[in-house]
Amino acid sequence: MTNRLPHSLRSDARDNRERILAVARTTFAEQGLDVAMREIARRAEVGPATLYRHFPTKEALVTDVFTEQMAACTAIVDEGLADPDPWRGFYRMIERICELHALDRGFTAAFVSAFPHAIDFAADRQRALGKVAELARRAKAAGKLRPDFVLDDLIMMLMANGGIRTTSRASAVAASRRFAALLIQGMRAEPAIPPLPPAVRLPLVMVP
Repeated sequence: MTNRLPHSLRSDARDNRERILAVARTTFAEQGLDVAMREIARRAEVGPATLYRHFPTKEALVTDVFTEQMAACTAIVDEGLADPDPWRGFYRMIERICELHALDRGFTAAFVSAFPHAIDFAADRQRALGKVAELARRAKAAGKLRPDFVLDDLIMMLMANGGIRTTSRASAVAASRRFAALLIQGMRAEPAIPPLPPAVRLPLVMVP
């Protein structure tokens, strides 16, 4: 069978690979990237050798796990660029990016981390950031975005947004929306400030 299909994975090997990716995707989303590769193998019910045969490094695993999220992130920025109102395109991009990252701690960690050998992932991230820079330039030119906004502010925002801890996905989204609204108000170059979304009760908030 393997001689007839020298360039194809056997069925069990394909199943193992997909199971590893599914487990890594869920585990990274819940716990971030600090999970050990051996723990991924254990949860996927494969041996460490099988895991490393498919993914020789954690960078390789991360790149494959977050391919869809990176594509979604880029699509959000593209939609912002397509909006004829650059400020609306910019702040809606911020809102949606925050929501995307709030639901996946691993993707946030991957996006703000340096993976020198994950060339494809790094290239995709640079393309996305380049588009954000263009959208920011347009919003500044329209007089809506404060002139001192820089891309590092976006990275800092994602790091902070990734620190949101709630008891459910719905609460994470709601908290992220409020956080994004606070950020957007701080980025405006004009005094008109809309009301914040409703507050979200977080587990570590002390109630008087």
